[in-house]
Amino acid sequence: MKDKIHPKYVETKVTCGCGNSFTTRSTRAELKVDICNVCHPFYTGKLKYVDTAGRIEKFQKKFAATGYASLKRGKKKTPEATESEEE
Repeated sequence: MKDKIHPKYVETKVTCGCGNSFTTRSTRAELKVDICNVCHPFYTGKLKYVDTAGRIEKFQKKFAATGYASLKRGKKKTPEATESEEE
């Protein structure tokens, strides 16, 4: 291996958004993550939406007033039903 071209491999403190922290080794001194094994839905068994950009709230605001338009319209008439009604 060549000298002086590899990054230093140091002990790293990893901090999660839920407050959990642990140490590992990496080329960085500190890492901040959004999800870890303590709060990840796969390990906890609970449903959790990961929304860092506020997309869920934006979607809910946009469509809150309109609701589901397809439910308000009713069912479509089939071509056979419209022909029999015309006769």
